[in-house]
Amino acid sequence: MGWTVESAALMRVRKRDGRDAEFDRRRIEQAIEKAFRSELNLADGQPLPADSYQDILSIVEQVIELATAPGRTEPLHVEQIQDIVEIGLMQRQHFKVARRYILYRSEHAKLRAVRQEESVIADSRSEPVQVVPQVEIEPGVFVRFDAGRIRTFLLSLPESRRDAIRLEELIDEVIKGSFSGMTTSDIARSLVLSARSRIEVDPAYDRLAAALQRAIVYRQSLGFAQNRDDFQAIYRNKFEHYIIEGIRHERLSPDLRGFDLQRLADALHIQRDNEFRYLGIQTIYDRYLLHIDGRRIETPQYFWMRVAMGLALAEPGDVQTDRAIEFYDLLSSFRYTSATPTLFNSGTRHPQLSSCYLTTVQDDLAHIFKSIGDNAQLSKWAGGLGNDWTNVRAIGARIHGTNGESQGVIPFLKIVNDAAIAVNQGGKRKGAVCAYLEPWHLDFEEFLDLRKNTGDDRRRTHDMHTAAWIPDLFMQRVREGGTWTLFCPSEVPDLHDLYGTAFNTRYEHYESLAATGKLRQNRKLPAVDLWRKLLTRLFETGHPWVTFKDPSNLRSPQDHVGVVHSSNLCTEILLNTSEQETAVCNLGSVNLGLHLRGGELDMTLLERTVTTAVRMLDNVVDINYYPTPEARESNLKHRPIGLGVMGFQDALHRLGIPYASEAAMEFADRSMEAISYFAILASSRLAAERGRYSSYDGSKWSRGILPLDSMELVDQARGERVDITRGTSMDWQPVRESIAQNGMRNSNCLAIAPTATISTIVGASQSIEPTYKYLYAKSNLSGDFTQINELFVDTLKLRGLWSPEILDDLKYHDGTLAEINSIPPDVKELFATAFEVEPHWLIEAAARRQKWIDQGQSLNLYLAKPNGKAIDSMYQLAWQKGLKTTYYLRCLAATQVEKSTLDVNRHGIQPKWMKSKSESSAIQLNRVDAPASTKTCLIDNPDCEACQ
Repeated sequence: MGWTVESAALMRVRKRDGRDAEFDRRRIEQAIEKAFRSELNLADGQPLPADSYQDILSIVEQVIELATAPGRTEPLHVEQIQDIVEIGLMQRQHFKVARRYILYRSEHAKLRAVRQEESVIADSRSEPVQVVPQVEIEPGVFVRFDAGRIRTFLLSLPESRRDAIRLEELIDEVIKGSFSGMTTSDIARSLVLSARSRIEVDPAYDRLAAALQRAIVYRQSLGFAQNRDDFQAIYRNKFEHYIIEGIRHERLSPDLRGFDLQRLADALHIQRDNEFRYLGIQTIYDRYLLHIDGRRIETPQYFWMRVAMGLALAEPGDVQTDRAIEFYDLLSSFRYTSATPTLFNSGTRHPQLSSCYLTTVQDDLAHIFKSIGDNAQLSKWAGGLGNDWTNVRAIGARIHGTNGESQGVIPFLKIVNDAAIAVNQGGKRKGAVCAYLEPWHLDFEEFLDLRKNTGDDRRRTHDMHTAAWIPDLFMQRVREGGTWTLFCPSEVPDLHDLYGTAFNTRYEHYESLAATGKLRQNRKLPAVDLWRKLLTRLFETGHPWVTFKDPSNLRSPQDHVGVVHSSNLCTEILLNTSEQETAVCNLGSVNLGLHLRGGELDMTLLERTVTTAVRMLDNVVDINYYPTPEARESNLKHRPIGLGVMGFQDALHRLGIPYASEAAMEFADRSMEAISYFAILASSRLAAERGRYSSYDGSKWSRGILPLDSMELVDQARGERVDITRGTSMDWQPVRESIAQNGMRNSNCLAIAPTATISTIVGASQSIEPTYKYLYAKSNLSGDFTQINELFVDTLKLRGLWSPEILDDLKYHDGTLAEINSIPPDVKELFATAFEVEPHWLIEAAARRQKWIDQGQSLNLYLAKPNGKAIDSMYQLAWQKGLKTTYYLRCLAATQVEKSTLDVNRHGIQPKWMKSKSESSAIQLNRVDAPASTKTCLIDNPDCEACQ
């Protein structure tokens, strides 16, 4: 056989029944040899390959070395010996032989289990034998559950060796949950859940949970976890196989084969996988990584590179690979992230990359149902929808063809609501649509009731969003205590397309006609009554959102070719719509918190980020799959993009600036000026390279009017100056000169979207939001997740303040800091939560940004103690400051962090947020102790993810 057989009693072996027996190395050699012969299909007499004999001997020596190790007092267990053999075979790359050996062990384990059961049945007087759980490593292949393997795996992860991690607690929890027949996937998931449940204790568990989830991704996409020396080499080598497999299974576009795949593989920053926090990698695993029959074929870096390759398809062939690397480097660094539809579909066979679609519904039955059908097509490919319904005649209006009376807008909106549920966003997100109506429409009052939980359910839309498209004249009448008249659109057809002074003149003309009985349908009421009802419904149901028609149109760069009739689902997009054009916008966001160096904005880095981001967004226009011809017509003609920001609160925290401060307002102003400057300049330079957008001539750009300049048009239309500072900190003359010489590539460049999902992916604070809470339960379509702010914890650790008692206080006060006495005042001020920041600071910051933005921003407003006067003042201020739109009115959410581990003996009383049971029932609906079924707009509402 080629070696000497030794069977002397050098050692003892502990059998499964507890007896000790003599060690016989020949039995080990024979077992391994049988596995080789079985795999190689060799008869007993046929020799094995020469190197196999040497490997068998070295594995046995490993067993002997462990058995005779200094200090060992107990004999090796037979299962330990078999574990060493398995590991030895795999270390020597004999993977198929190792599988045969595992099969051999599994079969014998099953036979032993059967014998134990028979023994117990035969002797009913005996005690049951405790059977060690069996783990199914592949269909029909079982091995013993071994906590030692789990410990070895965990110790291979650097994240498990942080001081805050209690490894044995995790292992014990997995052991307690083990059961026979569990799979390796069950064990992996159990480890993730165990780490995830401890995130509130310390952010170190967040990083460990992320590492454990990464291992699940790697096992599916690469076939193994990362704890091996050649991990990076295999990661790169398998990239081309991933592309080929994705194309073969029709997940990826065949065009991706045209790239230099080896260069792209070499460009992968594999270590950037480690930058994901747990919720980020869990989210991309659940919803973004491409899969085949449930098996993810993408790693995180493959995912970013796939998105980059898809966006680079619009580039000339000789530079496509270079551009893909440039785009990939930006995406994988988390400095910029494309919107969710782009992440879903870039590089696939159906590259629907746009986020938002806006339509105007005509007063025609055929067009109404065409619009509903268009909604379904647009939603199918992950688009968020904004529908303008102001054209459609009111209830009671004449139907000339039948001489009957119309049922108005409401029944059609019910159909829109149900269609959004039926056709969700590609099976990946809920379908989401927002209907807009102007407040002079006769159906407007019933429109306000659409989200109520009472009344005729056939005239309710519980799943659709609503928004009021409010002209300045209405706000002025409210302020002055004037009257307001409601009309039927079929009798005042031009009001829909008018704004500013032209709207005011024509509206007053129609009021005079109504006063003399020359209009069939109209109704007059105090403007403040309608405003009060709107705010009441907003307070009770979260809808309608409040958006402003006049500043949206007066400041639109495209006022020469149409009218902005509505915003989109998330109120940041402001583009022209008509029967012929469905407005489309392509979104992405700069992560502001990652552009700080030395305590200030790194302008060089920010310019590089914005310039590349604008190019990527412009490429979307040409690559995009357009579900309807009207969408294609509009997007190719005007080429609008919407570059926004996220991580604003992160930046303030890192700069040590409280949100509620003049310094924060100045930072909002100057950071948005810089992004606007670089984005507009980048678009102009793209125009020099690629040509102007086709409807450029006559636009505000061509007339030399930049976003800041257009503020004066609002002043003129209102007859008063909008109260907002208008100074600049940068020299805008080069931008103006570039536009004059080159024009613009894009009709619109800037829009701040909610970033509900993409900020989660990259671990940034959401959009321009203040921090919601420092410990809270976030709900999204991936599940419920406890979140704790890492920077906040690090700040307390530096001061020696982080402790179980602080965590207990955070739970008790539901993630807010104001009433925790052990936290210093300056920390409370810096880390004030959204409900501790007065709303006027949020509005002021938004107004400072708005003057630099050619579209809008998704601005959430927060009220800890809502009442009618406070809500009225808030929205009046938003209008007075020149904002174009607002988004959700946020009250405290019904979803809270779990308090089952709270030390009630330390507190003994209810926190203040639980005490006000004497408040009105309407207020209680919006408080943190409200029932979870309440239809209020919650901070963690998954519907908010529709844009990003």
